[in-house]
Amino acid sequence: MLYFSRWKTILIWVTVVAGLLISLPNLLSRSHLDALPDWLPKRSMTLGLDLQGGSYILLQVDRPSLEKARLQSLLSDARNALRGARVGFSNLSESGNGVDITLLDPGQTDAARTALRPLSEAISSGLLSGGSVSEVSIDEPQAGRFRLGLTEAGLNLRTSNAVSQSIEVVRRRVDELGTTEPVIQRQGNDRIMVQVPGLQDPQRLKTLLDKTAQLTFRLVDTTASADEVARGGRPPAGTQLLMTGDTPPRPVLVQNQVMVSGANLSNAQAGFSQQTNESVVDITFDSRGAQQFGAVTQQNVGRPFAIVLDNVVLSAPTIREAIIGGRAQISGSFTTQSANDLAVLLRAGALPATLNIIEERTVGPGLGADSIKAGQMAAIVGGVFVIGFMLLCYGFLGLLANIALTINIVLLVALLTLLGATLTLPGIAGIVLTMGMAVDSNVLIYERIYEERRNGRSVVQSLDAGFSKAIGTIMDANVTSLIAAAILFYLGSGPVRGFAVTLALGIVTTVFTATTLTRWLVAIWFKTRRPREVPRGWWTPIPHGTRIGFMKVRNFAFTATATVSIIALVGFFSGFVNYGIDFTGGTVIEARAKSGQDDVAKIREDLSSIIEGEIQVQEFGSEGDVLIRYGVQTADAGRPQASVEAARTALSAEYDVQRVEVVGPTVSGELAYAAFAGLIAAMIGIAIYVWFRFEWQFAIGALVATAHDAIMTLGLFVVTGLEFNLSSIAAVLTVIGYSLNDTVVVFDRMRENLRKYKKMPVAEVIDLSLNETLSRTILTASTALLALAALYFFGGEVIRGFVAPMIVGVVVGIYSSIYIAAPLLIFFKLRGDQTAEDADTKKAAASGNSPTVGKA
Repeated sequence: MLYFSRWKTILIWVTVVAGLLISLPNLLSRSHLDALPDWLPKRSMTLGLDLQGGSYILLQVDRPSLEKARLQSLLSDARNALRGARVGFSNLSESGNGVDITLLDPGQTDAARTALRPLSEAISSGLLSGGSVSEVSIDEPQAGRFRLGLTEAGLNLRTSNAVSQSIEVVRRRVDELGTTEPVIQRQGNDRIMVQVPGLQDPQRLKTLLDKTAQLTFRLVDTTASADEVARGGRPPAGTQLLMTGDTPPRPVLVQNQVMVSGANLSNAQAGFSQQTNESVVDITFDSRGAQQFGAVTQQNVGRPFAIVLDNVVLSAPTIREAIIGGRAQISGSFTTQSANDLAVLLRAGALPATLNIIEERTVGPGLGADSIKAGQMAAIVGGVFVIGFMLLCYGFLGLLANIALTINIVLLVALLTLLGATLTLPGIAGIVLTMGMAVDSNVLIYERIYEERRNGRSVVQSLDAGFSKAIGTIMDANVTSLIAAAILFYLGSGPVRGFAVTLALGIVTTVFTATTLTRWLVAIWFKTRRPREVPRGWWTPIPHGTRIGFMKVRNFAFTATATVSIIALVGFFSGFVNYGIDFTGGTVIEARAKSGQDDVAKIREDLSSIIEGEIQVQEFGSEGDVLIRYGVQTADAGRPQASVEAARTALSAEYDVQRVEVVGPTVSGELAYAAFAGLIAAMIGIAIYVWFRFEWQFAIGALVATAHDAIMTLGLFVVTGLEFNLSSIAAVLTVIGYSLNDTVVVFDRMRENLRKYKKMPVAEVIDLSLNETLSRTILTASTALLALAALYFFGGEVIRGFVAPMIVGVVVGIYSSIYIAAPLLIFFKLRGDQTAEDADTKKAAASGNSPTVGKA
């Protein structure tokens, strides 16, 4: 095991050097990168929104408005089809999600059926789907009557097509902002995710995305008074009452017929009026639009002509003369920015359907810079803690482990860079946690080397056996953590996925550096120095040869733990949990006082007239920072984000908004389901793996221990009142992975000892195994806790609630490996002669003698 061929050595160091070169750009500024030779990689990791600021917005197609528009189109198509076939009808109207038709002459039923049949013809559902769907169903309740209904499949197809078209429109709008590396992706059948890092004005992005930008030109109806209609009068047939965008708005009566559509625009640019010097938007039509616009203005000289955007009248000037040439001007109380934004919307084109903002997460650039500093400090302090601890406990071998740990982090950063991963604050937490967990593999190897040396093997034999016997345990322990990370990535979203990716890649690099690189370093050291003894450290938290009788108190421990777990579960599901907006829906606003001094009572008073329901305002992080939380607002149902805009306005004089998170009730329900499904899936997946690698008793023990750790960690949120959100689920899943890591190590030693001491009672085998692995358990837990402590104290307020449950989970995981997983092996009678063995154990304990250890 300590022999390395030349090609293996070359391959190892080629990997290390490649990792160094790929990760190097992350440490250099842009000017230094430009100075590097062209053959060197210059790509660096992309910083997430929480580190550089920006906006994450989840848009959803407004299906009701899409259905309504399709119904109006179907109504018009049915009218034209019947008139074209000269079929008379006495009724043609919308009803529910369909159109009802009553013929004047039931004898024309066959003719009507023939005329309407093309409306129900199937259309292709896409090249890749390989099928077709019918958008319209035709029913005949009785002779002379028809009902045209919109099919679910047809609406789904139209929604999907609207998303595809909207993505391109959204992309063009976002690109007009001049941002770099925006991410615009489809999510499911009816959603679009927009992520714009580094955006300085997130409110402007929301304004651009919140408008459908359906521009129409319609004639103003002058046969009736708009003011009278607005006071409750009936508008003339074929007209519609709209309001202007002025303050206060004015009513305008416009004709339903669209004279010219915004789809015929070829360009739009913001400018200034030569007459009034006000901001305007100059538009240019394509050839067809120019022809239509010229004909309409020529035929309606002297009549007002309304310019309508999303059912709001921008202006209604009177046509003084025919406008030939395809050029026109839109005016209407614009500022320079609003005129420019309107030009952006018109150039990008109209959305095929209304898009509602159902989730928003916005971080200001100042808060992102603070997060970077906090993450760097946590990483440095955590690294110093872990490196110092390993040197103290293992001396020269600890130095080799630290070299491997440093290269481990370099390779992890290189992989993240190669994959184009986005580094988030939870991602930094994943890197720091990897530092704490990476040395676990080295601890396993070194403790095994010491054990083999104590058993009388030579130095070279001990080194070789330490690596060869620990590899299987290392693989089993890390696969369980990898399962948790994979499920976390599959069911998570945003920063949670970033943490999962970092954790998973950290496991891969850890296995490589521990089983290959560290072994190479040890082999080179041995060949060059030929030591007579294995180096040791200056201190160990657990002395060798402990004989603690863990199983003697197993019944008491199991009963006490079961009681506490039941209390934790009851408290959790009885509502004694501070659920975050990820699960309840609502809004979180983090603000910083401009004066440096916050006034919680005044904030609550200022917002009470704007926000309905309870408003939670608390000091958060450094002095002057406050966190504001409130539930889902009725006002947001009619106009998404209305409450956020009102709160921003109320706070703007005294506070700068640093972060905004808005989660709608639909999204919160989905997140809650996915989160708890992830917990259950992780436990089942890990149990299946343990069953496959060990025996069914071990699988049950692992499953129950995992459930125990999850329940106890959830109990922390009941007792402390910490906010329970998606990051909390990520923390619980990480605890599960870490706890199973420890449990599998113990199980692996139990399996080895069960084969070795075939006549020893199971309880004694378990005690022996627990004592033999106790030093490794405490050392690994210590390194993980040191890294987590650095995150907790130096990682900033945002990440503190994410780290706290992991700190508790590490301690709980040690306990569950000893007093939950292990006793279950006795309860489920891992050996058939369990009763006799228990009797022998009790007899030996009563006589004060230790049972005789059998030989392999």
